[in-house]
Amino acid sequence: MPADPTPAAQHEEQAVLVLRLAGPLQSWGDHSAFNRRDSRPQPTKSGIVGLLAAAAGRPREADISDLVGLRLGVRVDQPGTLLRDYHTVSDYRGRPLPQAGVNAKGVQKPTSPAKDTHVTHRYYLQDAVFVAAVQGPAAFVTTLGDAIRHPAFPLALGRRSCVPTQPITLGAVRDGTLEDVLAEEPWQAGKAARNAYRRRADRGPEPFSPHRIDLAATFDDPSGEDTLQDVPHSFSPRERGFSTRRIRHAWLKVPTGLASSAAHTAQPAAAAGGHDPFALLGW
Repeated sequence: MPADPTPAAQHEEQAVLVLRLAGPLQSWGDHSAFNRRDSRPQPTKSGIVGLLAAAAGRPREADISDLVGLRLGVRVDQPGTLLRDYHTVSDYRGRPLPQAGVNAKGVQKPTSPAKDTHVTHRYYLQDAVFVAAVQGPAAFVTTLGDAIRHPAFPLALGRRSCVPTQPITLGAVRDGTLEDVLAEEPWQAGKAARNAYRRRADRGPEPFSPHRIDLAATFDDPSGEDTLQDVPHSFSPRERGFSTRRIRHAWLKVPTGLASSAAHTAQPAAAAGGHDPFALLGW
């Protein structure tokens, strides 16, 4: 666990930065090793800290204790589906592959018996959408918000190949608690998920009431009921290491931003802006 904030930090004005984490693929590993690279079902603390460090232009060897000290909350707006990416790896020169172990000189040992091909499995989340929020000193959090809008290094959703879609920041930093901010941030799911929600609600016995939807969330909490080992010590290749944090699971009633069925029926898409050739396709 990161050290408790100092008394001065506890009395410092706090603010919350809200991030929308969405993209074709995301991958948030916390115990991946060798030829199997897993993904957790939602963003990890190490992944969020790495994203903020990249935005701020910090090299891998830089101190990240201030970023680790931020309190994190993650809301699952669209869980996505799991994708397994199957790879085979071989040496283009036709040589046997080395193993993961190294000798006393730091050189990788040869496979025994000689192995020409490695099989690897990498797991990703497809079409997932998360809303992550970090809370900390107002001035520091405001600086991080500016860095996310103008990042020094490319940003990624857990792995370099997982490019985020825009926007990442959802407006200016907010006042209030982490829980209140995530409970009031409108639902960020994609259009297909929102349309599916509307159709399910319209088939129910009661008229569609679109104002709130229940979404799962987790929060950093020293008294939480669960433990995750995803707090990074450093991103330096020579000093990699992780410690644990306690988290609390919760359900939040979140505004959907959808109009009611009556309003939707009374004002079809074509009426607002003339003829819409894509309206019947749901685009």
